[in-house]
Amino acid sequence: MLKENCCKDACNHIGLINEIDNPDVLVVYNSRFDEYGIPVRDGGESYVLINFCPWCGIKFPESKRDQWFDELERLGYNSDDFDIPDKFKSNDWFLK
Repeated sequence: MLKENCCKDACNHIGLINEIDNPDVLVVYNSRFDEYGIPVRDGGESYVLINFCPWCGIKFPESKRDQWFDELERLGYNSDDFDIPDKFKSNDWFLK
């Protein structure tokens, strides 16, 4: 999770994906996929995935993006469906 995986310096500059437009946020955390990235400041929610903390070098957890898509497919959902279960809109799907 966000605070567990970061050093003091990173915690001061990592924001959640919904804070991607905040200029003080240098790295975003996407809880849905448990991944970190450097924001692409183009007005969208794009980011470049990173595997290590830029400040201390600690390895971030492996992205769960592929698992997310696999689990939705296993349940019969398409990732573009608007009616996916709420737990798949955050990290609840892999915490429980």
